Amino acid sequence: MTEPSTTRTGADPAPAPPASATARRGPVVAALMLAMGLAALDGTIVSTAVPQIVGDLGGLSVFSWLFSGYLLAVTVTLPVYGKLSDTFGRKPVLIAGTVLFLIGSVLCAAAWNMASLIAFRIVQGLGGGALQGTVQTLAADLYPLKERPKIQARLSSVWAASSIAGPAMGGLLAGYADWRWIFLINLPVGLLALWLITRHLVEPARTAPRDPVRIDWAGALAIFATGAVLVTALVQGGVAWPWLSAPSLGLLGGAAALAALTVVVERRAAEPIIPGWVWRRRTIAAVNLSLGALGLLMVAPTVFLPTYAQSVLGLGPIAAGFVLSSWTLSWPITAALSNRVYTRIGFRLTAILGISLAVLLLLAFPFLPFPGEPWQPALLMLLLGGALGLFQLPLIVGVQSTVPYGERGTTTASVLFCRQVGQSVGAALFGAIANGVLAARLGADTDLDTLARALTSTDRIRRAVDAAVDWVYLGAAGAAALALLALLTLAPRRFPVLKEDD
Repeated sequence: MTEPSTTRTGADPAPAPPASATARRGPVVAALMLAMGLAALDGTIVSTAVPQIVGDLGGLSVFSWLFSGYLLAVTVTLPVYGKLSDTFGRKPVLIAGTVLFLIGSVLCAAAWNMASLIAFRIVQGLGGGALQGTVQTLAADLYPLKERPKIQARLSSVWAASSIAGPAMGGLLAGYADWRWIFLINLPVGLLALWLITRHLVEPARTAPRDPVRIDWAGALAIFATGAVLVTALVQGGVAWPWLSAPSLGLLGGAAALAALTVVVERRAAEPIIPGWVWRRRTIAAVNLSLGALGLLMVAPTVFLPTYAQSVLGLGPIAAGFVLSSWTLSWPITAALSNRVYTRIGFRLTAILGISLAVLLLLAFPFLPFPGEPWQPALLMLLLGGALGLFQLPLIVGVQSTVPYGERGTTTASVLFCRQVGQSVGAALFGAIANGVLAARLGADTDLDTLARALTSTDRIRRAVDAAVDWVYLGAAGAAALALLALLTLAPRRFPVLKEDD
């Protein structure tokens, strides 16, 4: 490999999984894929059932919190679960998170109004944060460096399959059964994952600490409060109230004050939830910033391409979904093959190659002809997925390989946390860009949500949507350029990979 194997001064080497864990790796991997499937499917299956849910429970004005509340809970709990998994082990955290997620699912199915459903979705999200972070960490624990692309590609394929199957399953269950089955279907999947984890996952023996374990509850609460206020400001700004209104400015100011308080609390904590070394180490800081930019740019196709496909290309919802899903086909493939690249040129150069291609592809979108053919954006998305597969996976595998076992959960959670925050920022930023372009072309009271619900699209509307999405993709290209800049200026030429036990 190009990356050197080193042992950092003061760091304990990562223990290899015991033989029993390796022998049972197949069932454990199946459990991880099931657990990841729960979190991935839950993000897409609800979307197509919103009309049925609103028709039954009401609450049209606040239904967006079905998604925002879940996203909020996942985002702010990722660092907490990462620290807990390093302190108490991955298995108890994953089991607790799965149980909490299933409890939330049952409560969602029993919801009696929109307020209760939103509250129970937040409970689901509190479990979902444990699923996302701990599954990614366990994948690194179970597989040596050379084999990690295999498990990461399998997890990526779970996300790809969920993005395609989720909306279809949600529509079928809501249309032919009852929307409550969208949540109840989680039970058999989750219970099977729990059984496999409990029976087959064997972690390395942990040395009992000399002093009692101190949990930084003050830091956890400060992080939760900061994330809650920030995500609320980003999700509701420009939707529930104008960006320059008192609620937006108050929430953003409150988030800044809470962030400052969090820094003070974490500096004084004996065992902080987000340790200072996460940002002091160049490799981790560069990966965090790069994947935060990835979360930002992913919003452009995920949120805006379906509206483009329907309003500009004139496709139906299913066909529009297939245009978007083309990138989920290439992403896992290039991710699985990325080890053949980074073993030759290194993690950093592989990621630079992937994000450089992504910049060019995102810049190409505004040059598509109007109105164009569906295969044109689909081809761009196929190539973009391939580029991002070369970008994301080497960074995740690389940064996990630079820390010992006892820091891997915190490191992985910090990476996922930054990506989630990037997505929240991207949704707010690109929404403001799209609505600004539409307002300039169609009128001050026009926004993308209104046009997406319109039954007909005139040529004037189609051209306005085309221009708005073009500007969004240019913004996404800017986010990709920021990721490239972070890698060029902050990331070391060679990641300081720790030597692994054979």
